[in-house]
Amino acid sequence: MKLISDNFNEECGIFGIYGHPEAANLTYLGLYALQHRGQEGAGIVSSDSFHLHCEKGMGLVSDIFSADVIKRLPGHAAIGHNRYSTTGGSHIKNVQPIMINYALGSLALAHNGNLINSKLIRDELEAYGSIFQSTIDSEVIVHLIALSREKDLLGRIIDAVSKVKGAYSLLILTEKELIALRDPWGFRPLCLGRLDGVP
Repeated sequence: MKLISDNFNEECGIFGIYGHPEAANLTYLGLYALQHRGQEGAGIVSSDSFHLHCEKGMGLVSDIFSADVIKRLPGHAAIGHNRYSTTGGSHIKNVQPIMINYALGSLALAHNGNLINSKLIRDELEAYGSIFQSTIDSEVIVHLIALSREKDLLGRIIDAVSKVKGAYSLLILTEKELIALRDPWGFRPLCLGRLDGVP
């Protein structure tokens, strides 16, 4: 006899908006719609063109993001993440998006998927002095971006993802841009759309 779990068993949800004055609120609604893909925690990072703003918490999207919390996420662009543990424990330090400051500015990353060579890359990076803040596989990507010798962000991202193996979709937000990508096989869901009336 096969036992059927009454728990949801998906693997994270990511959502992003660019070029809308209500970016954080729309990202909240997107995460709410994707709640079935992760119920351990959620986070949103927004950009006002000058700074990134971050709010994260453990639990359900509706419990974390009150109207007051959404007000603390200004800007025209935002990315969000619903967490379902595949790598790393259920702790606030593992809730995404991951935020870093590096040579080219600030960056936030939301990741859905699994990187099968993350342990090997992490061990290598730590041996050369990288300090990790979480136990999730996604963090190796931001370290690879920061360490890349490519001149611009897109080049650094391409360089970083050329070193990882696995199935993933990524959203990367800076003060000025939002970049979406997925692994070469497209195993993880990633859809692009446009709101009516928004260029």
